[in-house]
Amino acid sequence: MRYAVISDIHSNLESLQAALAQIPEDDAVLCLGDMVGYGPNPNECVDLISQRAQSAVLGNHDIAALENFGVEYFNPAARAAIEWTQGVISQKSRDWMNGLGYEIRTPEYLLVHGAPKNYFEYILDKAAAKRAFKNTDAPIIFVGHTHIADYYCLDGAGTVSHAHMQNGGEITLDEGARYIINVGSVGQPRDLNPQPSFVFYDPQTRTVSFRRYDYAISTVQEKMHAAALPEALASRLEAGR
Repeated sequence: MRYAVISDIHSNLESLQAALAQIPEDDAVLCLGDMVGYGPNPNECVDLISQRAQSAVLGNHDIAALENFGVEYFNPAARAAIEWTQGVISQKSRDWMNGLGYEIRTPEYLLVHGAPKNYFEYILDKAAAKRAFKNTDAPIIFVGHTHIADYYCLDGAGTVSHAHMQNGGEITLDEGARYIINVGSVGQPRDLNPQPSFVFYDPQTRTVSFRRYDYAISTVQEKMHAAALPEALASRLEAGR
């Protein structure tokens, strides 16, 4: 089975639809959380993910929408968007998200939003990657949270290497090495490329392919303006930062 791993949709329906259109029905979809927040279509995105995803975990914006947890750490724009989301999110969406956990472990991979054990920690450098590797023995750790498509590799000698995948591309996983794969963001990329990002993971070929794609950014921005969501959240979609 091949897997499509998506994260940080952030209520961006147009981008989520464009991503799912590229994923064959036979592929299993895995979602790393932050389905809501920032964008204008939380219920539609939760509904699509609940129908299509084989597995999903909660992100910090999801739990903030459900329980107001962690909003004190949000910047003013993010806080305003969560307050708006709390006012429009349906009971159906709440019930489905309330059934999710913070991690999913299988023999071949771990799914978390930000990092193993410390679920909402940002992995932004090799020091954070080393902590993450120490907190689990999973051979592959799929994460999101930073909205930056990249990966870290821990080789047999204990050395951690890192590479950005700003323009997409494919990597082959070395036998005996462990990996942190940040799949990037479907809903709000922040690696100076406004194209969203997700990955295909193929256990048979031991490859991870980073997919970047175009979608109707202006349509999402128009919806955000109509909902009176913060302008900074709309404008950053076309800047990728």
